[in-house]
Amino acid sequence: MRRFCVQAQFAERKGKNMIRSDTFDYINLLDKAMDAAWVRNEAIANNISNATTPNYKRQDVDFESELRKALKYNRYESMDDKVSNVRTSRLEPRIFTDYAGYSYRMDGNNVDIDIENVTLAANQIKYNGMMQSVNEQFDNLKAVMK
Repeated sequence: MRRFCVQAQFAERKGKNMIRSDTFDYINLLDKAMDAAWVRNEAIANNISNATTPNYKRQDVDFESELRKALKYNRYESMDDKVSNVRTSRLEPRIFTDYAGYSYRMDGNNVDIDIENVTLAANQIKYNGMMQSVNEQFDNLKAVMK
């Protein structure tokens, strides 16, 4: 998905900004979150395909904690300001090996196929929700331009 970095600033009146907003802030953030969900989907698919591989350790993706940190440590109070000041170039999904020393199976593999399937379904629902949000943002832009 393309990264949109268009900043819309409106005319200043009497030396003060009336409205200053980056129209695509939420879209850019949703785009990054959708990229992370896609990476998670690939990791889950890899886990499922290696469910019978001896000594394989499941992998997962962490993006939400990075996003939470970026929003939490922002000096602004409103969510709009926080989102507009997040550096999306620094937000990257982190792939990690989950419970590397843990295995309840004799072959050393720690993939539970039932958990992977539930995680995959939850990730797909989350991805679809984000896609719907992006579409709604563009619908709002189209309505404003009419």
